[in-house]
Amino acid sequence: MPYENVIIEPVTDRRALKDFIRFPFRLYKDDPYWVPPLLMDRKQHFNLKKNPFYEHAHVQLFRALADGETVGVIAAIVNDMHIKTWKENIGFFGEFECVNDQNVANALFSAAGNWLAEQGMDAMRGPASMDVNDILGLLIDGEPGQPVILMAYNPPYYEQLYETYGLTKSKDVYAYYADLEEYGEELEGVPEKVHQVAEIARQRFNVTIEHVSKANFDEKIAEIKPIYQHAWEKNWGELPMTDAEFNNLANTLKMFYQPELTYVAYIDGKAVGVFVGLPDFNQVLEHMNGRIVPFGWAKLLWYKPRINGMRILIMGVLEEYRLKGIEAVFYEEGARYGRSLGMRHIECSWILEDNYRVRRSIEMMGARIYRTYRIYDKLLEPSA
Repeated sequence: MPYENVIIEPVTDRRALKDFIRFPFRLYKDDPYWVPPLLMDRKQHFNLKKNPFYEHAHVQLFRALADGETVGVIAAIVNDMHIKTWKENIGFFGEFECVNDQNVANALFSAAGNWLAEQGMDAMRGPASMDVNDILGLLIDGEPGQPVILMAYNPPYYEQLYETYGLTKSKDVYAYYADLEEYGEELEGVPEKVHQVAEIARQRFNVTIEHVSKANFDEKIAEIKPIYQHAWEKNWGELPMTDAEFNNLANTLKMFYQPELTYVAYIDGKAVGVFVGLPDFNQVLEHMNGRIVPFGWAKLLWYKPRINGMRILIMGVLEEYRLKGIEAVFYEEGARYGRSLGMRHIECSWILEDNYRVRRSIEMMGARIYRTYRIYDKLLEPSA
């Protein structure tokens, strides 16, 4: 039976926030593919003092209650950086989790939309947590299985909840999959064209790479920063990071990155590209139930060496240095070191559906689209 008496409450205190954060743990308790996030990370995510995102954005969280029980949650987001960069009054929604009930979903979407309209927004877009530099999109199609690190996951019924409410497609993004074992021990299975382009990059354009090690981490991060700030600036919806946000990202990567899978590309000594392949720590998190203590650290130490997949999280080249084969060097080296670390497969995500240049280069490696995520828009009624 659908819920008839749905009450929407804004999250205004710690108790409500705790319930907001823990609701997905109840919703997904019988889902074999959902990966519980670390509760400490979720608390920091919503902490106005610790998450630098809130320096240029304001957010309102909502809970949907029926019979005194939380049955759904959503966040409404006004990101001043997006408005400034793209010159459009688009607000965002995210953190949407909901029981399979259209009445509840409608109430949540309307609460977020009404609040955004009150802030002067003309439309809402999502799901985003909290912006394009974070987890983005609704999983609408693809192979079953748990998500890789920092990728979205949701039940199949969400698509119907979204579209019945009136949300419509804005953009699709893809996740690509490649089987590293098919490349062979000596990368003999990598398409010959990739080897040829990588060799041209090294010989003709003098492309070299250096790994980001523990010893040189701060030095390399300083070189990576301008690349990260500019390599994607023309992509749809892309937003520059503030210094505080970039430093926060760097500190997070420092905890989880693999030196062999993280490197900077140079041409004649100038840093022009960056590659970050992140081991799929979701293969660890799935065993921790969101907690570090009392047994989380032991599980981390036990399962971390058994990670057998990776995600290409960051791969970018400054615009003026593209078409020189740097991406082929990245793919080749990523496959080589991934194999040496026992990785069996790679996900490259996420990729805009109309970013044909990058899609062609990924497909050149023999990778295939295996999951699709959708970003939705909806026009808002002006606030009275």
